[in-house]
Amino acid sequence: MNHRYSERICSTQKSFIREILKVTADPEIISFAGGLPNPNLIDDEGIQNAAAALLKEDGKTALQYSTTEGHPPLREWIAERYRTRYGLSVDADQILITNGSQQCLDLVGKVYLDKGDSVVVEDPGYLGAIQSFSMFQPEFLSVSLNEEGPDLEQLADVLNTSSPKFMYGIPNSQNPSGITYSENRRRDLAAILCESDVPFIEDDAYGELQFDGVARRPVSAYMDGEGVLTGSFSKIFSPGMRMGWVCAPAEVMDKVLIAKQASDLHSNYLSQRILSKYLETNDINAHIAVINEEYRKRAEWMVSRMEECFPDDVSFTRPTGGMFVWLTLPEGVSSTRLFDAALKQKVAILPGTPFYADGGGESTARINFSNSDEEQIMTGIKIVADVLEEIRITPQ
Repeated sequence: MNHRYSERICSTQKSFIREILKVTADPEIISFAGGLPNPNLIDDEGIQNAAAALLKEDGKTALQYSTTEGHPPLREWIAERYRTRYGLSVDADQILITNGSQQCLDLVGKVYLDKGDSVVVEDPGYLGAIQSFSMFQPEFLSVSLNEEGPDLEQLADVLNTSSPKFMYGIPNSQNPSGITYSENRRRDLAAILCESDVPFIEDDAYGELQFDGVARRPVSAYMDGEGVLTGSFSKIFSPGMRMGWVCAPAEVMDKVLIAKQASDLHSNYLSQRILSKYLETNDINAHIAVINEEYRKRAEWMVSRMEECFPDDVSFTRPTGGMFVWLTLPEGVSSTRLFDAALKQKVAILPGTPFYADGGGESTARINFSNSDEEQIMTGIKIVADVLEEIRITPQ
């Protein structure tokens, strides 16, 4: 049989993370490679109780088809959180429930992108977004990050010479760098994008994971209601239930709904109902506070161990939220080679190259701290440091 595949699927690479996760499934491996929430912080008992109560009270309805937009009480909960946490004027009609925030990226691509269109992305940027948008065969325009957020001079140059369909970014605990945009950078970014009439697709998957508990206003808050926000329950509730959402202006939401209907009719309704019941009967804020405290400790353990073990010419971020530390190796030292050598010693890291849409990043790596305990962090980082020293003095 001659399977004549589409150009888009042939030009899209496999997910580097998903392929590595197959390798690191070995329980003997200390894995800093994924972006997994810590399983000990998933409230499985609370979810079990919510599921049992739901099925007893309204099981037949919860197991039926539903509307594309999603369960109304869940959408209202999200809208109310935007109003109370961020001071945004958001209505439940602006919320669409998705299969994780990853589906949001696919829907955005379907709504905005034709082959050859340009998209502004962070450099480094989230590789899941790069892969998702690649299906639509755009041109990626990369803008570097500094400690406050995107380099606005670079962005201005990009916008002066091109007409991108949108800019995509992660302002809170950016994946992979861990950088959180400053408030001033958010305001200035919004002003530049509004002046250029370029939408901002704001991925807020890590917005609740801020170690100081402070709610940072989205870039969309400074865009007169024209921003498109995406969110996720994966980091604070359950990644396996795949619950995310899009929050968008009415005109955009009309298009997103069409794309969603064509994709899968609606997201898992049983999961929506269980999540909604859980939010009714549990203190999610207290649960998030516990997660943040545990992740704060793990981040501090990792940074402290890196300070102790790594040489001075290795730099790394000091996260204030999220799940990741971003490592920059000395010039000429390959993170791919470091990955290969460390894996032989039963420790997995994630090389930085897949996070660069235009290539590069060979001397960078992403290190996850959320899914490891103190002993694994202490042992694993020392092994990475030792392997790093070995490959620096050993020719390829």
